[in-house]
Amino acid sequence: MKIARVKTKEDGETYGIVADDFNKIITKNEIQEQTGIPLPLNIKEFLFNHWLEEVIKNYENLNFQREISELVLLSPLPSPNKIICLAFNYYDHAKDAGLTPSSEPVIFLKPRTALNNPFNDILCPGNVQRLDYEAEIAVIIGKATKKVTEEEAMDSAFGYMIFHDVSARDIQFQDKQFTRGKSIDTFAPCGPWITTKDEIVDPQNLKILTMVNGEVRQNSTSSKMVIPIKKIISSLSQLMTLEPGDIISTGTPAGVAMSMNNPKYLKDGDLVEISIEKLGTIRNKVIFIDKVKL
Repeated sequence: MKIARVKTKEDGETYGIVADDFNKIITKNEIQEQTGIPLPLNIKEFLFNHWLEEVIKNYENLNFQREISELVLLSPLPSPNKIICLAFNYYDHAKDAGLTPSSEPVIFLKPRTALNNPFNDILCPGNVQRLDYEAEIAVIIGKATKKVTEEEAMDSAFGYMIFHDVSARDIQFQDKQFTRGKSIDTFAPCGPWITTKDEIVDPQNLKILTMVNGEVRQNSTSSKMVIPIKKIISSLSQLMTLEPGDIISTGTPAGVAMSMNNPKYLKDGDLVEISIEKLGTIRNKVIFIDKVKL
């Protein structure tokens, strides 16, 4: 199942279930009218407090009438407690950077204020000279998780979505750590919806494609991930409590601009399109705004 957070003319911000063909959607109010289930206003409560399970029981009777193109797709989770990102978690990306991959997750955190809608512009400070793209698979945690084994870890996964870890490399290299250069507002487009884990037979075998202005930049697969998702969840849970709605972005494959012999960093007006098998596509235009002090 695919669950999206959307904005409609009549209801404002709400959520809904996307049809299997990606073209139609049924919103919260429409589900209520068709099933009689009194759904919560908050998508987080809908996803993680058993309301979705009630809707699933009535799924075969739902009538998807609304075209998804009529609505504005929003970032699926507006206020996650944690956005955890992994660095150099693909063999090819680590090789390009001249690094040996770690056997444990190397992480940094992004603030939720960096979240961006799947088709909104990326607004970059004008002083940034080396703006880079990173296509990633994000796993959404579905329940409170602490000290689970790898065998138990996938029970804590709710689903997956696309995550674009936009990076200001000049800030990153200046700071010699990741957080500031990756935390700028709008630097985390994601979505276009959450795909529940039952639809993804093997998250370690999904095709990943990034195009900039139609040119292929990243063309890889999650099979090249160093630390698989079940180990990421298990390892992180040994140190911190993972909570429902937490986002864990699992790293990017080779093809980013900083690893090129002649780096093709993003410019004003560039269009970045990221597609991941079974998860959909997000598309964001880059807009450089007034210069600010970095």
